[in-house]
Amino acid sequence: MLVNLQTIIGMAEEGNYCIPAFNVYNTETVMGIVEAAEQEKAPVIIQIYPRLLNEEVGFYICPAVVAAAQRASVPICFHLDHGPSEWEVTRALRWGCTGIMLDGSVHDFEKNVEMTKHVVETCKAIGIGVEGEIGHVGSVNDDAMDEFTSPEEAAAFVQQTGVTCLAVLVGNAHGHYKKPPKLDIARIKAIREATGGIPLVLHGGSGIPDEQVKAAIAAGIRKMNIGTDVCCAFAEGTKETLEDPNRSIAVDVFMKKAIARVKALAVEKIALTGAAGRAE
Repeated sequence: MLVNLQTIIGMAEEGNYCIPAFNVYNTETVMGIVEAAEQEKAPVIIQIYPRLLNEEVGFYICPAVVAAAQRASVPICFHLDHGPSEWEVTRALRWGCTGIMLDGSVHDFEKNVEMTKHVVETCKAIGIGVEGEIGHVGSVNDDAMDEFTSPEEAAAFVQQTGVTCLAVLVGNAHGHYKKPPKLDIARIKAIREATGGIPLVLHGGSGIPDEQVKAAIAAGIRKMNIGTDVCCAFAEGTKETLEDPNRSIAVDVFMKKAIARVKALAVEKIALTGAAGRAE
């Protein structure tokens, strides 16, 4: 069933677990994730990057995600990830997203608040929740990491914008880590306390050690993003097929192992986040 962001985040908050949020890039990645969610009876978030909307790829993928979510027996939210402006937000809403992230973290605090608050008010009119970000979560390839999210600044941001959930920088980054990250679990707890218990979001979930993920969830993380691992799983399945001398050239058959790899990854992350069986 297709649900909005506040519904699925509310489930995680009530159950004290985390919703795995998977980025998708084509129909096959959608298939693998939905199959895993159905098998494990787990609520999940399926996300799309703004570049896919900008490049018109979203025109083809978005209807597939919406149809799959509507048919599914488990709750699925379709979410815009890292929307940089109102343009991408508008297109995402028109193409069926039921959750929005407005990422104004590259701007100063006042501008971030202004942009996010405007999108929150717009989305509220159609019953859709918004994820914001305070403390810019960069890439593992950046020369340096920005300052970690301040609990006091996070509290002011939440109070002024009315976001449903909040992405924070606590030692995480996008991409494959060159060395295992060390999440600041005490900071996650402090942000939760300062904000009055806002559900927190952990970006850069690919490659964070399992024990740190579990500690972060216990401290208040309610959504964890997984993108790079989806790409790698898909690529590994494709490579496995290419190395098979008896492989079929029929594209639907060719993609079966790639779909299976994505499904296996999703099953693993559903278990890690504690989402398995929560849709029963």
